[in-house]
Amino acid sequence: MRVMTKVMAAVVAFALLYTFIPGKSSAATPYQGYIWSTKGRDVASINGYIYKQSIDGYGLPTGALSAPEDIFVAEDKSVYIVDTGNSRVIQLDSSLQYVRTIGDTEGDGVLSEPKGVYVTPDGTVYVADTKNARIVLFDKNGKYMKQFGKPESPLIGDTFSYSPSKLLVDKRGYMFVVSDGNTQGLLQIDKNGAFKGFYGANHIGFSWGRLLRNMFATDAQKSQMATIKPLEFSNAVLDNEGFIFTTTLGTETSQIKRLSPVGVDTIGGARQYGDRWSNGPFMVSSFVDVAVDANGIFTALDLQTSKVFQYDKLGNMLFAFGGLGQQDGLFVTPSALAQSSDGTIFVADKGRNRIDLFRTTPFARLVQKASALYVDGRYDEAEGLWNEVLRENANYELAYLAIGKALYKAERYKEAMSYFKLANSRGDYSVAFKEYRKEYMRDHFLSICLILVGAIILLRYLIPWVWRLVARRIRTNRPNHGAQQGGGIPQ
Repeated sequence: MRVMTKVMAAVVAFALLYTFIPGKSSAATPYQGYIWSTKGRDVASINGYIYKQSIDGYGLPTGALSAPEDIFVAEDKSVYIVDTGNSRVIQLDSSLQYVRTIGDTEGDGVLSEPKGVYVTPDGTVYVADTKNARIVLFDKNGKYMKQFGKPESPLIGDTFSYSPSKLLVDKRGYMFVVSDGNTQGLLQIDKNGAFKGFYGANHIGFSWGRLLRNMFATDAQKSQMATIKPLEFSNAVLDNEGFIFTTTLGTETSQIKRLSPVGVDTIGGARQYGDRWSNGPFMVSSFVDVAVDANGIFTALDLQTSKVFQYDKLGNMLFAFGGLGQQDGLFVTPSALAQSSDGTIFVADKGRNRIDLFRTTPFARLVQKASALYVDGRYDEAEGLWNEVLRENANYELAYLAIGKALYKAERYKEAMSYFKLANSRGDYSVAFKEYRKEYMRDHFLSICLILVGAIILLRYLIPWVWRLVARRIRTNRPNHGAQQGGGIPQ
């Protein structure tokens, strides 16, 4: 009995120690970290983000939040919360202490169910005042400045329903506005409120059925068919390089785009973000927001699964966390997210009337540092970090690919091939094999030439000579068949 007590005590002590070991933080979360492999399988991984705390407004002079729809972290680390249900914007400082409420109680500065906010480096606050169908500007002290209503332009038309929900402002002072229900792209509005055109609209995919209908249907039949329109954007954010990231609802691929100044997706490829399902096309990711850090790593919020997915600049998945539920670290109806300069991720959960904060784990910081070097093409510098990643998690497929790139760059092609094989990267494996084959031929050129010369001599002279020798011996040893037939007793 005494022995069993000691054993149980040891087991409990080990469990407690395991719980608090750095890097093993997944034991303390209500969700399991994972990544997607190139074979389309979810592979267990160490969590990259851990729940830290929540902001619900009860500890603030403002009182409780109500259905927050957006959150923005400014350059001075101030946090702006769009408290939609209370028709206001709440500003907190870098320590999450209350600063002020933006939105007047009377006059032109009164807001009505705003859904988006953007703050410029000089502190000017742009609010997408959705129900009032306008963009409202406040100065750094929260004082009303001016407003922009529906822009006037023949390109928009009188019947256009203007319902601004999200926005961003570039270095020129141009506003890029997401308008609910608009399928023509982001509205570009200059600093004077003049409409400058639509930007980066989604495209309609090719369909054989639609092509055949257009070829054979009559004009009357075509007029009765439903018009196919591009999908609308759900959000848009600006990165440090001036590129605009957009999110789109209701599509299986390219739900997240990184648009160039001319509206071209620079990530490229029909990538599938978020989770992957095999039970039909009705389960598709529904991304509602995205945030980008200084290294181009982007983090997106999926309403379908209530999860957050993080990707490097090339679109490789790094982490996933969150999920649907009532526990801390899970969400009911997530609506927006933002990221601070120290890596903290803020997620607005309008279903629970609060903002949840997530901190990075040591494993996440290691992966992100290695990823930044890898994306910049500094494979040799990243190799050591990726080896550390594999020591923490041997299933992290991206690490094998990155190490393979480093070995390839170092012209260690045979070793690179083995890592590319582990990463299931057939294209990179083929390229490495081609170089390895050339290297092998170069290093063994003399031996190969001698083998070829020997083979030629063997085929041209030795084998025919042996064949003639064998044939001669066979004829020599063959019995005199004709003599045997004419033999007998002479007469």
